[in-house]
Amino acid sequence: MNNVTLIGRLTKDPEVRYTADQMAIAKFTVAVDRFGKEKQADFIPVTVFGKQAENCEKYLVKGRKVAIQGRIQTGSYENKEGKRVYTTDVVANTVEFVEWGDRDGSPARAGENSIAKSKDGVPEGFQSIDDDDIPF
Repeated sequence: MNNVTLIGRLTKDPEVRYTADQMAIAKFTVAVDRFGKEKQADFIPVTVFGKQAENCEKYLVKGRKVAIQGRIQTGSYENKEGKRVYTTDVVANTVEFVEWGDRDGSPARAGENSIAKSKDGVPEGFQSIDDDDIPF
């Protein structure tokens, strides 16, 4: 089974391009912390297709925390010097936005509409749920 789950932060804004048939492809790198005594991170390239790629372009910016579920894909190509270069990427099935807006709470990008929230931080149209409301 080829399945991977990652939680990390974007190292830069997603780069999006479109195929000839107008399918979006977003590429970005996620910094994922390693466990251990020393603070270290792995920088993992991620590729996303279709509507999710368009959403990544619209809402994700450098530093934003995301959760990725997908699969590992390896490949290779020949560089300009004629040497074989091997690649390992994560092809995302789902990208979940763990954080919305900047760390200080402002909208994702200047000029975009932010999600209206009530005073307790819950988006308008959603109800707050008390522990007593959960059936388990």
